[in-house]
Amino acid sequence: MAEQTSNPVVVIGLGRFGSSLALELTRRGTEVLAIDHRPKITQTLAGQITQIATADATDMEALRQLGVADFYRAVVAIGSDIEASILATSLLAELEINDIWAKAISTQHGRILSRIGAHHVVFPEHDMGERVAHLVSGRMLDYMQVDENFALAKTKPPKDYVGVPLGRSNLRRKYGVTIVAVKAPGEEFTYADAETELSYGDVILVSGRTEQVERFAELP
Repeated sequence: MAEQTSNPVVVIGLGRFGSSLALELTRRGTEVLAIDHRPKITQTLAGQITQIATADATDMEALRQLGVADFYRAVVAIGSDIEASILATSLLAELEINDIWAKAISTQHGRILSRIGAHHVVFPEHDMGERVAHLVSGRMLDYMQVDENFALAKTKPPKDYVGVPLGRSNLRRKYGVTIVAVKAPGEEFTYADAETELSYGDVILVSGRTEQVERFAELP
């Protein structure tokens, strides 16, 4: 498995979305505790994810026994069972998980999840598991896989490149990426050129081969 790159993540619910998310996080080197109440599902994925448990995520005692309260970040990926989704999310909020992501199947469902403690609500028809994995595990603010091996990411500028004109930064030679656009606080995105200098607080759009964009986005 790849070297661990971020805080461990709890993934609750291993349907198509949750499984995709848990597997992608694991591939990227993030330690994952995956939970589902269906033994057949957990048995199928055993060995492919860091930790996997068969348990009822709507049971507070079960969550406590699994050590979920010790995690900084959790994702509720439960599918069509809205009641279970809401209850699991509320229990995570009660456990004071710092960063709760939750899957919603409708705008109303998403609104409820936000009200009961979800910090981020995702809609799988628009946010595939792989994309969300990049956002959950790293410094990226948004991410889009443009082609099989090419990506576009929204992130913050690394500190070593703040105040340096892009034309003298050697970013493309060193990291293989191109900064396409820059957004200063309170302003709109503008195209970047050789004279553009990045500042702390800026947001940048970076394009390049997927692995190169991932590497660049992890720079401090």
